[in-house]
Amino acid sequence: MNKLIITTYKLEALDPTGNVVTTEEATESHPFKFISGMGFALDAFEQHVEPLAEGDTFDFMLEPEEAYGPYDKTHVVDFPLESFCIDGRFDSKQIYPGANVPLINEDGQRFIGHVLEVNEEKVRIDLNDTLAGRRIHFTGRVVVSRPATKEEFQAFVNLLSGEECGCGCGCDHEHKHDGHECCGHHHHDGQCCGKHKE
Repeated sequence: MNKLIITTYKLEALDPTGNVVTTEEATESHPFKFISGMGFALDAFEQHVEPLAEGDTFDFMLEPEEAYGPYDKTHVVDFPLESFCIDGRFDSKQIYPGANVPLINEDGQRFIGHVLEVNEEKVRIDLNDTLAGRRIHFTGRVVVSRPATKEEFQAFVNLLSGEECGCGCGCDHEHKHDGHECCGHHHHDGQCCGKHKE
């Protein structure tokens, strides 16, 4: 049975120096909304939250293997400057060190790359998830947990196929981690083919 689950939560992670930092928060006004069994949420997150009833709280830690995997140095990739040109000119307004760039691969999957370096010949981009290699800590509360309606299920099918947002928040979910609290983290596999999604 696919359940509609709505939660509030705070997500904390250990940064490279060992300090705990809050990386994301789903609030009462912008909760995390998903349907179980559709691969929208992290598997381990869903396993912890799906059995809970409305009003229940949760508090659990996930190891990198349960969350966003180990940090992979091979996912730091150099792309030619022309991969990020618009009308023959390099897009320096959006492509600069420190920028998070929406990318799309050959299968049409969308995700974020973090720009590490730009020089006269190439753009170096880190395709690892921003939480790769890090232990993460979720604390929160289940706001809604009930069987999903056919309409809700179809809305999430449309979202996963890239047609529209299924959470009712009005966002287009172009990014993997776009900072929009309502839809939280979800998986997007595959490597970038160098297409810059405008």
